[in-house]
Amino acid sequence: MRRKWFGVVLAGALAATGCSSDLPAAGPGATTASDQAVKSEFFDQAEYERQLKFRTAKAVDLDGASGEAKPWAQMLDPKMVATTEYAKPGGNYHLCFSNASVDNPWRQVGFKTMQEEVKLHPEIVKFTVLDAEAKDDKQISDIQSFAAQGCSALIVSPNTTATLTPAVEAACETGVPVIVFDRGVNSDCPVTFIHPIGGFAFGADGAEFLKEKVPAGGKVLALRILPGVDVLEQRWAAANEIFAGSGLDIVGVEFTDGDAAKTKTIVNDYIQREGRIDGVWMDAGATAVAAVEAFQDAGVPIPPFVGEDQQDFLRTWVTEKMTAVAPTYPTFQWRTPVIAALRILEGKQVPEEWVLPQPKVTQDDVQDFIKQDMPPLHYAMCGCESMPGYPGPWK
Repeated sequence: MRRKWFGVVLAGALAATGCSSDLPAAGPGATTASDQAVKSEFFDQAEYERQLKFRTAKAVDLDGASGEAKPWAQMLDPKMVATTEYAKPGGNYHLCFSNASVDNPWRQVGFKTMQEEVKLHPEIVKFTVLDAEAKDDKQISDIQSFAAQGCSALIVSPNTTATLTPAVEAACETGVPVIVFDRGVNSDCPVTFIHPIGGFAFGADGAEFLKEKVPAGGKVLALRILPGVDVLEQRWAAANEIFAGSGLDIVGVEFTDGDAAKTKTIVNDYIQREGRIDGVWMDAGATAVAAVEAFQDAGVPIPPFVGEDQQDFLRTWVTEKMTAVAPTYPTFQWRTPVIAALRILEGKQVPEEWVLPQPKVTQDDVQDFIKQDMPPLHYAMCGCESMPGYPGPWK
């Protein structure tokens, strides 16, 4: 039985649910250090351990050799499957792509990278894209419409997991090879599911960093975007697990809604209330610079910080001589579905679950990822620097 692929990874999906507070003086999303003994309902011990092991696993390239130059064409512990039933040698391929949305910078950078990857392959004569605009019903309709468009292969980045599963399964039944990436579905019918390691690995990278850099008893503020989004919940569940035995004082867990102004207000309130904040953990870095600015505005030192690989944060990190780390959900993964589709159409093996490396930016290599000529919200792990025309299309 092949693995059921639940939505263990995603970026930018929004799903709000209620939240509660055990810290009277804090905002509506806050919890205290005492709450850390309670495991999140999203915590899965086996998957947590699997993802943490993947962080140190040796990646192999598509030919089975070790390599580091092209992480979008690498695999972690792959279980290969035959694809000869889908082989259509000779090229003249029509690739179809059902995209959840391009409603945030991460998806915009990724989609541009995918478009440029398609241009590298003359055997792809047509690339048809339908944007679901973050709407399940539209994406279901989009996928259904592809059945009549003569697709050689169908790539799907689902808007949500459960709701899109029947549509993906129906697409599989047409005989066209289906490749799912970024977000999963509750089905094993796609030929391959492509994703970086996952949310537990991301959350653990940041929490372990703060555990190392913040002295015992130090006050840590956790900033989250929204509750109820699986990968974000996994990121927090992993951090929660590590913080529970760290000796750190988690003074609050606040939801920012991804809003820069709200983020600054939250951080400022905690600085005033607690007297000091010794570390900041984030489940995504979109508002990291706003959080940093709150410390600057208050005239207090910037503590150790967990951000992400957006250019504005990386530049601030170096300019302000911060102590920081940037876990990533690399946008280079948008290249991989195109590569996978071509391998399948050529009858070559692919992993049934294609787990990609998920690197982090550290104090030692942050300078390597700063691109001063790129937009502030450009993601450094695009894997696009060597592509023809760079940096033009990404600007």
